[in-house]
Amino acid sequence: MTTTMPSRLDVATLREWQAQPDAPRLLDVRTPAEFGTAHIPGSYNVPLELLREHRDELRQHLDQDVVLVCRSGHRAGQAESLLAAAGLPTLHVLEGGVVAWEKAGAPLRRGTQKWALERQVRLVAGGLVLTGILASVVAPGAKWLSAAIGGGLVGAALTDSCLMGSLLAKLPYNKDASCDLQTVLRELSD
Repeated sequence: MTTTMPSRLDVATLREWQAQPDAPRLLDVRTPAEFGTAHIPGSYNVPLELLREHRDELRQHLDQDVVLVCRSGHRAGQAESLLAAAGLPTLHVLEGGVVAWEKAGAPLRRGTQKWALERQVRLVAGGLVLTGILASVVAPGAKWLSAAIGGGLVGAALTDSCLMGSLLAKLPYNKDASCDLQTVLRELSD
């Protein structure tokens, strides 16, 4: 069922809509580790990488309004573009993501605490820059490691994407064996 809800939703609007008979389906596009740390009750974990690769199969299992959720709203916006390109017309994004949801005092289901992907990127990027600077004392050419990371961060800001984040999302720390395509499709069908 299609509603006339706006494409961008605040927490209060989404909570009201969830109480209606035409409640939307919530897809959380964060990594399984982030989802396991804390997620909106009733949401489904469909990591952005999985969604990117299998959007056509996923589209076939989404016959109602869909609200996309991530930590802050950025990855949900990327997922919206991907699913819209695949022909899914009833897409919405939770503005501010799980951060806004938690700040509003809305319920979260909590699990094992793990670092958010953005925090992991900051740690790895900062560590590589620091390593490059310290190593350049002994080997002056090592400064180019820091320059490359800085250039990558500028590129990430300009393109609104993050290669390092995409790579970190593939690490075992950010994976869950139960978050594969078949499991996701089975959960969406139930």
